[in-house]
Amino acid sequence: MAGLGLLIACSHSKPGEFASNADTSAVFQNAVNDTAQKLFKTSDMQFKVKNVQQSAEKIATITKNFHGMIMHQRIISSNNGIRDIGGDADSLLRITSLSIRGEMTVKVPAEKLFEFMNEIARLSIVTDSRSTDISDQSLSYLSATMKLKNRTDLIKQQKNGKVIIKNPTDVLLLKDDMVDQQIGNRLIDDEVKNSIVSLSFYQNNTIHREIVVNDDINNYRQPFFKRLGISIRESFVLFGDAIVSLAKVWIFIAVAAGLWVAYRHLRFKKTAALKN
Repeated sequence: MAGLGLLIACSHSKPGEFASNADTSAVFQNAVNDTAQKLFKTSDMQFKVKNVQQSAEKIATITKNFHGMIMHQRIISSNNGIRDIGGDADSLLRITSLSIRGEMTVKVPAEKLFEFMNEIARLSIVTDSRSTDISDQSLSYLSATMKLKNRTDLIKQQKNGKVIIKNPTDVLLLKDDMVDQQIGNRLIDDEVKNSIVSLSFYQNNTIHREIVVNDDINNYRQPFFKRLGISIRESFVLFGDAIVSLAKVWIFIAVAAGLWVAYRHLRFKKTAALKN
């Protein structure tokens, strides 16, 4: 009875079921064998140099010699304080204290990473920190490869009519996933082939001196004697303006003077009467 049940079960199994499981195992094993170890290396270094600008130029040259590429470069000057020393009415001596630092991100071949880092370290006066991190992307790469294989087989079966996908949107989404997995694997390949190095370097504070224009308008005056002559001329002008203004109101001055004389005359007569 057990043998008969097993025979009936095998006779009712779907064609190709066991073959499909075997194919899946074979695909997995082949993918594992074909997928090399995907190691992603990154490094960073912070160090002190004599001159930030010159060091940035040397790092660019070293990167080129190692067949690398500069991905990011930035030089920053921070103002610590400014003092102006008076020179004359037209110019000043400006003294500025500056902190200068540089930031660079470069991409170099992974097999030359440690050699490149040693070359950069020779530019430093003091190395504050240096680190290298390695992450294994083999499983992520293998997963994407197998998923891509499954989706490719499904698309082939859909084209041959073995599988029917009723909604066209599902087919489009499936193809988009395939593109994303291909791009993802290419990114992993590039990260494995090339390492990213982040560099941060700085120098001692520096003093910058420059002659600048004196922008205080109060310092721009004419010579003393010239200003004195102008003041005398302006005083005559003001005196003339006062005479002209008095000429315009002479009638009021005359009336006021007449009233004042009449008031004084009446007051004098009243005083004389009281005395009598």
